[in-house]
Amino acid sequence: MAAPAPQTFVFAIDGPIARSDLAPLCDQVCALLDRTGADIALCDATEIAPDAVSVDALARLHLAVRRRGCQARVRGASSELLELLAFMGLRDVLGE
Repeated sequence: MAAPAPQTFVFAIDGPIARSDLAPLCDQVCALLDRTGADIALCDATEIAPDAVSVDALARLHLAVRRRGCQARVRGASSELLELLAFMGLRDVLGE
């Protein structure tokens, strides 16, 4: 018998992210992840600006999700954000 397909929790980050948003954002995503029991947290990054605060947010979310034994993935990131993540050595944040 095949293992059940992993359950995915999808969320989006809209607009610019301020440093003061980082802890509440992680808390909110982790609470929703705990509530859903999902195996994968998929972040829609379509609206995320390619800046250091956004990279920090994605890195923190990645770490928090991994600490819960889940996978973290990102979709819809701009080429500029992808380049910045790679430049900062954080390509693994994408969950690829």
